[in-house]
Amino acid sequence: MSSEDAGVVITEVGPRDGLQNEHRAIPTAQKIELVDRLSRAGFPEIEVSAFVRPDVVPQLSDAAAVFAGIERCPNTVYSALVPNEQGVIRAVDAGAQKVSVFTAASETFSQKNTNATIDETIERFKPVVQRAGAEGLSIRAYVSCAVACPYEGPTDSDAVACVVERLLSLGPVEIDLGDTIGAATPDDIDRLLASVGPLVATELLVLHLHDTRGVAVSCARRAMELGVRRFDAAVGGLGGCPFAPGAPGNLATESLLTLSDSMGLHTGIDAEAVAGIGQWVRGVLAR
Repeated sequence: MSSEDAGVVITEVGPRDGLQNEHRAIPTAQKIELVDRLSRAGFPEIEVSAFVRPDVVPQLSDAAAVFAGIERCPNTVYSALVPNEQGVIRAVDAGAQKVSVFTAASETFSQKNTNATIDETIERFKPVVQRAGAEGLSIRAYVSCAVACPYEGPTDSDAVACVVERLLSLGPVEIDLGDTIGAATPDDIDRLLASVGPLVATELLVLHLHDTRGVAVSCARRAMELGVRRFDAAVGGLGGCPFAPGAPGNLATESLLTLSDSMGLHTGIDAEAVAGIGQWVRGVLAR
């Protein structure tokens, strides 16, 4: 099957990345309802929550309760972000089918986001990858600041490739490149894929875009033209990173669905249902 035949695979990150930076506490029941609505819309993967310290990301302190309350669809993978091996254990107990770890291509961002250097984060991943593999879980590795850092400025794409190469040496991991502050232009996508493409098949690479300057759709279009077929998005354009000042929302799932359709790439997701979910969740968040 060619990448064209495969269409576009969207991971809905709204329940985790979309909500993690909300200042007002969101009731667990509403988080469960959000995941259930997304499941019924046909997403192949939903990042439900994160098993991190509640004092660091208090909005996601109810991760286990959310996982316990959702109605699971057989064709949807339910994933969770984890910082360490203990997080993997909690994710397994909750019934997650996939875990994500996170590092960066920027030393400053890595230390502010994880309180560790890039080297230390990758060393920390070794038992995570081993434990997740032993439990039969798929593994994703996020590389933040793949285009630019809020503290260091533009990121050298060769530095991104170096981090990716080290992550791949850990074992079978899915690589997700994050434009954490939404600084990318289509030309940046060209440079990024030119560096990382020799390491990861383009159709297997995941792109995580933020829409800070309103060009995330243009970047996604360019990535699709270059063969990228996996993207993260958040319904309603929710999101923002507590460790990246000025980073607003993720690429809106609604916009990514419209783009995919315009390029003749199917997703298997009910776009009308997603539009309704976006309206509902914005109401929940009083936006």
